[in-house]
Amino acid sequence: MANIRSHKGISPKFGDRAWVDESAVVIGDVEMGDDCSVWPMTVVRGDMHQIRIGNRCSIQDGTVVHITHASDFNPGGWPTTLGDDVTVGHKALIHGATIGNRVLVGMGAILMDGVVVEDDVIIAAGALVTPGKRLESGHLYVGSPCKKARALTDDEKRFFTYTAANYVKLKDEYLMDRPHSY
Repeated sequence: MANIRSHKGISPKFGDRAWVDESAVVIGDVEMGDDCSVWPMTVVRGDMHQIRIGNRCSIQDGTVVHITHASDFNPGGWPTTLGDDVTVGHKALIHGATIGNRVLVGMGAILMDGVVVEDDVIIAAGALVTPGKRLESGHLYVGSPCKKARALTDDEKRFFTYTAANYVKLKDEYLMDRPHSY
């Protein structure tokens, strides 16, 4: 498929029941787990480092997921990693970041090089997570640059698996219309 592309002989790999919209592009050293979804106009580009995406992740419309290449300025580079049950909102930008399990990345949020997001975090819509920042588990982060706003409520913590499951269900509806998964 034209929207799933190899780079330097490395092709993306997909878990069971993964779905990629025809208008999204996935390139190179990308591995995606089971029940993931990549929505319209999204780019997941693993061309100069690797991208690893866990199970039940949703990468929504217009998002860009890229890496930070190795150089004299950054000898190891930074891959991009998403854990399980990560929901990435519309038009987010994730660049060379590590994201744990059960994370919600709000619409339009930007995560820059070397960011580490621990498990159970909400990053508000429009937040800017500056290079090298670590977001601690169990908190909401807001603003530009982002700051820890408060601890998450129990309802917010339960929402992570709810929203991941909801996008698995929606993805399955799309698969019924177009029964090709990767």
